[in-house]
Amino acid sequence: MLLRFFIRCSGADASILSTCSPGEQNKYAGIGATVFFTAVMAFIAGSYALYTVFDNYYSAIFFGLIWGLLIFNLDRYIVSTIKKNGRPWSEFFQATPRILLAVIIAVVISKPLEMKIFEKEINQVLLEQKNELTLANKDQIALQYNPKIEELRQNISNLKEEVALKETETNALYDTYISEAEGTAGTKLLGKGPVYQEKREKHDAALAELQQLKQDNAKKISDLETQIGGLQTAYKAQVSGSQPIIDSFDGLMARIGALDKLPWFPSFFIFLLFLAIETSPIIVKLLSPRGPYDFKLEDEESVVRTWASQKVMERELLFSTDASINQKVYDDLSKEEEIYRYKKKKAEELLKLQADAFHKLQVKNL
Repeated sequence: MLLRFFIRCSGADASILSTCSPGEQNKYAGIGATVFFTAVMAFIAGSYALYTVFDNYYSAIFFGLIWGLLIFNLDRYIVSTIKKNGRPWSEFFQATPRILLAVIIAVVISKPLEMKIFEKEINQVLLEQKNELTLANKDQIALQYNPKIEELRQNISNLKEEVALKETETNALYDTYISEAEGTAGTKLLGKGPVYQEKREKHDAALAELQQLKQDNAKKISDLETQIGGLQTAYKAQVSGSQPIIDSFDGLMARIGALDKLPWFPSFFIFLLFLAIETSPIIVKLLSPRGPYDFKLEDEESVVRTWASQKVMERELLFSTDASINQKVYDDLSKEEEIYRYKKKKAEELLKLQADAFHKLQVKNL
């Protein structure tokens, strides 16, 4: 039963192959087994590749099964259409398009399996890329907020500097009137005289201005710090909102790109392995000598081809003969006097009817 199944997979004519030797049947069963297991590998590879797209087992298995059946049908068609005619170069040129198609199928099948085999290494590359994207995303978003935050901080610094300058000026006035009272500066008269009183009033006025400036600037600084806090909160919210997009950067194209960053040597040999599996049925058919199955298949096809050619030729001869006979019959009839007189009579009647109809039409128009 398994032998018959693999023979079916090879695309060979089971009825013809059943009349051949066991060795010939085993050869085509081996070709069919290769086709079948290639389709199984395609199913596994397709399911994994589609799982990275849909992230759902049922969808991946369903579409992977369709992909496996498609590859099975293509491989079966490729193998079954290669005919052994005993001319190696003719067989090679006949198989060239099928070998190219097999190369394409091998690439498509091997790539998802490479991603599965090197999954850990790919995850490491993706992690590094995600970290780079996270840092770049933070820097890019910061460009929208940092200039405004720096401007607000500079305004706060200016307000604080304004208070510090006013405080320095007030302290200087304080030192001036104290020195005047002690007699160490100014008039150098000990005691609180008119000059002392004047300087004391200047200091008190400056101190009042300082207190008012501190209150006003404190309120302005508080407002500016509130704005800075709002901008920082908005920055963090935008970073958090865009982070899930970066975290989901592990789709099919991302994994293929990460795979390309790994050393090419192991991936290349995996591709060669699948290429060998995919092209092995074709190579076996090209290298193997013509067997009993090939002769019997050619004999059966030649019978059908000859029968079809004969039918076409008979139809062409029948058409040619019938046309020749009809031509001769009508040539003979054209010489019959009775037929001539009859047709002349009918033509006269037709001309009279046409003349009467034309006359009636003209009268009606008048």
